[in-house]
Amino acid sequence: MANLEVSSLTLTFRGLAALMDVSFIVPEGQIVSLIGPNGAGKTSMLNCISGRYTPDCGQISLDGLDLLRLPAHRRTSLGLSRTFQNIALFKGLSVLDNLMVGRHHLMDTGLLASILYFGPARRKEDAHRLKVEEIIDFLGLSPYRHQIAGRLPYGVQKRVELGRALAAEPRLILLDEPMAGMNLEETEDMARYILDLNEEWAITTLLVEHDMGVVMDISDQVVVLDFGSVLAQGAPGEVQQNPEVVRAYLGSEDSHFLGR
Repeated sequence: MANLEVSSLTLTFRGLAALMDVSFIVPEGQIVSLIGPNGAGKTSMLNCISGRYTPDCGQISLDGLDLLRLPAHRRTSLGLSRTFQNIALFKGLSVLDNLMVGRHHLMDTGLLASILYFGPARRKEDAHRLKVEEIIDFLGLSPYRHQIAGRLPYGVQKRVELGRALAAEPRLILLDEPMAGMNLEETEDMARYILDLNEEWAITTLLVEHDMGVVMDISDQVVVLDFGSVLAQGAPGEVQQNPEVVRAYLGSEDSHFLGR
């Protein structure tokens, strides 16, 4: 069964179509990249999946469950998590506390036990912290554990954002331009993290990214959006050679598709 399936999705704003009859599948265990020129509807699609936007029509299902019937917080409980194009951390909190926020929906201790902090509440808090420490080690955030997130370098904040999404223990993660604004070394590190969380942590990934070298290197499938519609989809090599995709990016069928 497909992990995520989008079918005939349409989203408009005051009559202007941001997405038009979009359909694609993100198979379980794969990295699928959603690419396209600026304004193609990529972030709008992630917002529909995560619950920030409500589409006009169409369907979105996760393991056969209709996501559009559920509020955003219920989608998180089903195993859906995301990062944002513009960093959306709690900048006055430490790195550790930001990651703990990502586990909020998993904290089911009663109010009284939480206030008094005894028995099950303490044990569960310790378990949550152990999971967060695992993520901190995985992302190389140990030196920044107790530092205020808003004071950290941009590339480190991007890793904290990814860490907070991982803290929710997702089965499907939506990554909105995780490499945007990074230098080459930071980009390569982030690409390795994405591959590792897919291969070692078994997290299915839907990635929005402008770096075509990264997209072609790490993706199992690529979906191309242009003016809110699916222009092409398939394996990276197939999409890379598609004349319509080349024309959308470079304006000429005779040009070579940008890649690393």
